[in-house]
Amino acid sequence: MSFKALVVDKNADGKPHASIQTLTEDALPAGDVTVAVEYSTLNYKDGLCVGPGGGLVRSYPHVPGIDFAGTVAASDDPRYAPGDKVVLTGWRVGETHWGGYAQKARVRADWLVPLPAGLTTRQAMAIGTAGFTAMLAVMALEDHGLTTAKAPVLVTGAAGGVGSVAIALLAALGHEVAAVTGRPDAEPYLRDLGASQIVARETLNETVKRPLESENWAGCVDTVGGAMLARVLGQIHYGGSVAAVGLAGGANLPATVIPFLLRGVNLLGIDSVMQPYDNRLRAWERLARDLPINKLDMMIQPATLSDLPALAADILKGGVRGRVVVDVNA
Repeated sequence: MSFKALVVDKNADGKPHASIQTLTEDALPAGDVTVAVEYSTLNYKDGLCVGPGGGLVRSYPHVPGIDFAGTVAASDDPRYAPGDKVVLTGWRVGETHWGGYAQKARVRADWLVPLPAGLTTRQAMAIGTAGFTAMLAVMALEDHGLTTAKAPVLVTGAAGGVGSVAIALLAALGHEVAAVTGRPDAEPYLRDLGASQIVARETLNETVKRPLESENWAGCVDTVGGAMLARVLGQIHYGGSVAAVGLAGGANLPATVIPFLLRGVNLLGIDSVMQPYDNRLRAWERLARDLPINKLDMMIQPATLSDLPALAADILKGGVRGRVVVDVNA
């Protein structure tokens, strides 16, 4: 009944330290369903939880990993039976509740969704929270009138996990996509995903005094926030929308209300953590249908549990491209 996990604990000096340990199932937290984890992934929050904590981890020792996919091993809930394939993202798993950087996880049944038909557990984790968030952002833009007729759709932080999936989704749906990046070496990767235009980060990084500029973008999936989001709001077409999913560039928004009042621009907040079950199913069904698997495969960087401490440090510095897929049994 033992299994391996990446456990983060604090040293005598109070600094977190991650190591692979062998645990038994009685160490797992309470929950309705025990899952034999097959794959997990790496997100910015995971980088915080493996490393400095970022205020996300409430108690130590702790098993991070905000996403996982695997097979039900035991269940006290009639919705899931042993052998069922399941996916988990969000619900503060990997933050306040032990997560997916282990060969076993125990969680509430309400937090799970069935693995969508047509996806493997590995592909589901290539999508993970980043891809799930990207899909929610695209759906929100569509629900607010995004069409392929107006202008390109802008994606900021394009080489990251959310940005990569957003580009592939939007291009597959017939949109012209403009990708914002500060990494010139990422251009071939972004064009292979479907971006038709590359926008240098520095052209949007600087705030301007003009609240409105030329209407350049039909919509935007923004992972950056801060000054870049403020700048983009003034460049959106009349009635267009920005789906805000991140704050890599800062939490402050040095903007005015003018784009909202004079152009009817919509700023749409996207939360993936506490999404209701029906919205989760809708997003995962869309991902299984609309995300080109060959594009998904291009994004994958394979990893094992032992790789995670170094990768966690890299993602906090913006050094991870695409999607890290963690084989917890390797």
